[in-house]
Amino acid sequence: MRIGLLTEGGYPYLNGEARLWCDRLVRGLGQHEFDVYALSRSKRQENEGWPPLPPQVRAVRTVPLWRTEDDGPALGRRARRRFTEHYGDLATVLTTPTLDVSASQADRFASALYGLADLARDTGGLPTALRSETAVRTLERACRAPGARRTVRAARVPDLLAVAARLERALRPLSLDWYEDDALGAVDLCHAASGGPAALPGLLARHFTGVPLLVTEYGVRLRAHHLTSGAGDTAPAVRALLAAYQGRLAAEVYRQAACVTPGNGHARRWQERCGADRAKLRTVYPGLDATPFAEVGEAPHSGDPRTLVWVGQVEPAKDLVSLLHAFAEVRKAEPRTRLRVIGTSTANTAYLTHCKTLAAHLFPDEAEGRHAVGDNPVAFEETGDFPSLADAYASGAVSVLSSVVEGFPVGLVEAMLCGRATVSTDVGAVVEVIGGTGLVVPPRNPRALAEACVALLRDAGRRARLGAAARARALELFTVEQNIAAFHGIYLDIVSHSPVRRVVLGATGEPLPFAVPAEAHLPGRWTDRKARATPTWAPGPPVRATATEGAR
Repeated sequence: MRIGLLTEGGYPYLNGEARLWCDRLVRGLGQHEFDVYALSRSKRQENEGWPPLPPQVRAVRTVPLWRTEDDGPALGRRARRRFTEHYGDLATVLTTPTLDVSASQADRFASALYGLADLARDTGGLPTALRSETAVRTLERACRAPGARRTVRAARVPDLLAVAARLERALRPLSLDWYEDDALGAVDLCHAASGGPAALPGLLARHFTGVPLLVTEYGVRLRAHHLTSGAGDTAPAVRALLAAYQGRLAAEVYRQAACVTPGNGHARRWQERCGADRAKLRTVYPGLDATPFAEVGEAPHSGDPRTLVWVGQVEPAKDLVSLLHAFAEVRKAEPRTRLRVIGTSTANTAYLTHCKTLAAHLFPDEAEGRHAVGDNPVAFEETGDFPSLADAYASGAVSVLSSVVEGFPVGLVEAMLCGRATVSTDVGAVVEVIGGTGLVVPPRNPRALAEACVALLRDAGRRARLGAAARARALELFTVEQNIAAFHGIYLDIVSHSPVRRVVLGATGEPLPFAVPAEAHLPGRWTDRKARATPTWAPGPPVRATATEGAR
C-alpha cells in the first residue's frame, strides 16, 4: 500500500525527534511505498540535508515552518468576509473557559478550522490574512466579548500581535498544496509521526479526500507544549490562548483519527484525558535496535562492581543535582564507590558547569581520607569517549536514572538491553518499562535514591538476576522487530476498513466504474498499462520536491 508519512522537525532530516524511528519503520516495511511530507523547523536543519533514503520512499515534499515562502494572494471582499467569520469562530473557541469541553465547542472549532482550510484552497493560501490587522482585531473582539476567560480579557495589543503571529505559523499547513489527488489524495493512509503540526496535514487530507489518519505519539505533543511554555517573559494571555489552540487541535486529531498509537501508558493517559476514544488507542512501544547491545548484554558483567553509571543528555530535567546529593549518601555507606556521569555532546553547558561545581563542593580533594588528591569520585565524561554506547553502560555495575520529567525512557531501555541492574525515579513511563526488573524510587528524593543504589551495590547476585530479567523484558517488548510488526498489522487493519476512494477517468474525462478493484490497496499493477486509463496509484520513479514546491 502507499503511505503518506507526515513529520515535523524529523525524518528525512539528519536531526530531529523520531528521525531514527521513522527511518527504521520505512526500511522495515519494504513491501509498502512511502511518500514523505516533512515540515522543517530551522534553516540549520534544512542545511544539514537528508541521509540516503531507501528505495521504497517514492517522493519527499518539504516546507519550512520557520519562515513563509510566499505571502499568498490578497483576499477579495467576499473572501475577507469568509475569513473574518471562520477566524472569529476559532478565536471565540480559544477564549472560552477550558472547563467548557462540550461537543458544540469541539464542532465549532472543527468548523472554523475546516472553513479556513476550504478558504485557503479556494484562494491559494492565507498567510497574508493570518498576519493581517483583521486577524488581530478579530482576536481582540473575542478576548473582550462577554463570557471570555478572565486571563484573556487582560490581553494587550502586544499580546494579541504575538498570538496572531504564533497562530499564523501553526496554521501554515492550511495553505499547502499537499491535498490534491496527485499528493496526499493518492495515498491509502496518512501516518503522522507526532501530534500537533505534523498531524494537521493528515487531518486536512481526511477532510478533503477521506484518507484515513493514523497518529503516533511517543511524547504527547500537548504535554510537550505545556512543559516548554513556562512563564518566562510570555504574558499569561498569550500562554492561555496558545494552550487552548493546542488542546482543541489535539482533541480534533484524536476524534478524527482512525487509530492513535501512544508509545506507552503514560502517553495513553494523556491522550484519554484530551478526549481520545479508548477504542481507537493501541499502545505500540518504540523499537530500539538491540544489536549494538548484544555483546555487552550476553557477556558476563565486566564493569567495576563499585561504580554507578548515569548516561543521558545533561539538562535540568535529568536532575543530576539530586543524583550528586544521593551519591554523597552512597559514599558514606560505601566509601569506595565511584560515579560516572556520561553525557551526550549536546549537553546544556551552563547546567553541566553547575553540576561540576556542585561535585567539587560535595567531594573536595583530600590529602588523607577517602580519595587521593586530584582523584574525585565523580567523573564527567561524554559518550564519544567510549568505543560504543554499550561500553558506556558496561563501565559500571548499576545504571541510574534520576529524572524529574521523562516520557519514554530510552536510556533506561538501553541499560536493560545491556543487562544492567537499574535504579530509576518514578516519572513518565519508567514503571511501565521496568516492569519489576529494577528498583524505582520517588523523584527528587536523594536519600531514597541512595538507599536503592547501596542495596544493589552490596548484592551482586541480585544485580545479576535483575539485569538478566531486564534484558529479557527489553528484548520481548522494545525492539525494532516488534515495533515494525505492530505497525504492519495496524496499516492492514485501517486499510481493510477504508473504502477504495480512487476514481479512474476514461478518455472522455468520465469516471470508469469498477476500474479500481478492492485489491488495489496491495502493491502491484492491477490494470493493463496499455489500457486507455491508468490508475493514478501506479508506481513511478521517485520524486523530490524542493521546499518552495511545498507551498502555494
